[in-house]
Amino acid sequence: MRYTHLLRRFAPMALDVRGVFALTGAFAAGFLAHGIIGTADAKPAVESPYAAMGQLGRVLALVENEYVDPVDRTRVVNGAITGMVAELDPHSAYMPPQEYKELQEENEGKFAGIGVEVELKEDAVVILSPIEGSPAAQAGLKSGDRIVAVDGQTIKEIGYDKLVRRMRGTPGTHVRIMVVREGRAEPMSIDLVRAEVQVVNVRGALMPNGVAYMHIKQFQETTHTEMMRVIGKLRSDPKTPIAGVLLDLRGNPGGVVDQAAAVADEFLTSGPIYTMRHRGQVVEQATAHSGGAFANLPVVVLMNEWSASASELVAGALQDADHATIVGVTSFGKGVVQSIIDLPGGAGLKLTTSRYYTPNGHGVQGEGIHPDVTVEPSRKVDGGAFVFHESDYANSLPSEGSTAHDGGVVVTYEVADGGPPEWAAGREIPSDPRTTNDPVMRVGYEILVHKINRRSAAH
Repeated sequence: MRYTHLLRRFAPMALDVRGVFALTGAFAAGFLAHGIIGTADAKPAVESPYAAMGQLGRVLALVENEYVDPVDRTRVVNGAITGMVAELDPHSAYMPPQEYKELQEENEGKFAGIGVEVELKEDAVVILSPIEGSPAAQAGLKSGDRIVAVDGQTIKEIGYDKLVRRMRGTPGTHVRIMVVREGRAEPMSIDLVRAEVQVVNVRGALMPNGVAYMHIKQFQETTHTEMMRVIGKLRSDPKTPIAGVLLDLRGNPGGVVDQAAAVADEFLTSGPIYTMRHRGQVVEQATAHSGGAFANLPVVVLMNEWSASASELVAGALQDADHATIVGVTSFGKGVVQSIIDLPGGAGLKLTTSRYYTPNGHGVQGEGIHPDVTVEPSRKVDGGAFVFHESDYANSLPSEGSTAHDGGVVVTYEVADGGPPEWAAGREIPSDPRTTNDPVMRVGYEILVHKINRRSAAH
């Protein structure tokens, strides 16, 4: 399980957000038109959702009056709501006030904490990378450092989630972490002052042959702006004009759908980007506009099994428009969209309200985006990474729509007996991808250079 900037759950729990809104005013009126909320017509008592509340009230009264120890009513009711929503699908959820606040901060691309991207390995929180300018980076924390305790408590004592949450907090407050670093005999005790951290979602670099590499970690409210800022910097080098784009969406769990559509729009000139359907009816369609920053350039998109949701939307749009070659493996397969609804008391409801489809009508849910060129190890290795997809959830919604595109081209690479190399997508940007130990990047780069050369020859 991987967390970015201390709290975001990595790919499988990816959140596609259509927007954060209150269940009032224009939103209520708009959804009434689609029939999601329903009409004001009276219904028989047996059909009314309020009839079920009587049973819930009776059980709550019994628990409060008869349970062996006194109970906290708020905790019990929150548990009941959480269980009800969790029965629907893996992505709908009730969020208590603190959790909802953290989600809102995440979508804005900022939070208060020490500023590291981490994942769980055995009994430690392993740092994938410190966020530039964060307290962690200023303290000299490095990729590969293992956080074994926070404020004197270990994972075994409080669990992974709580350990990670403890690194977040009010700006200006202190937190002490215990760090184990390879090559040092003794753990390091480091006192950090929490600060507001701005998450960097887009990184880029110029590679040989005029290739502009861009890695998008996730889609937040600032992602499109960040991407245009990055491409502006890359284009400022007069010696190396951009001839093609290598777009890395590996490990991207999704996020704000509007931002994903804005990114896809920069690669297209016209036509649909996606359609969104609620109970079989099209409720929204995003359409590309002319003048995209990358519309006239060859493109290769890198994907893996942790590319989910909004990142699948982008890849599917570019694939269906024949504007990009998709390289890697079949993506996660999350093709449902969650609406975020304000509830009284500061709580929130994340509710699956629609499915999205690629321009050619391919339903991403449960299917994912199939690559044009599959890059995989020549043989499976015992103890290798466990691959989990949306369809593996017990209560995952079924797939719908046309059959997925499948290029049928497979490129294999050799792995050592100890398992596949532990590269991380976009963790370090190589100066020359042809010499990297990342086979997906290497293949994607070579395909892109071939497309660039073929285009140059045609002109």
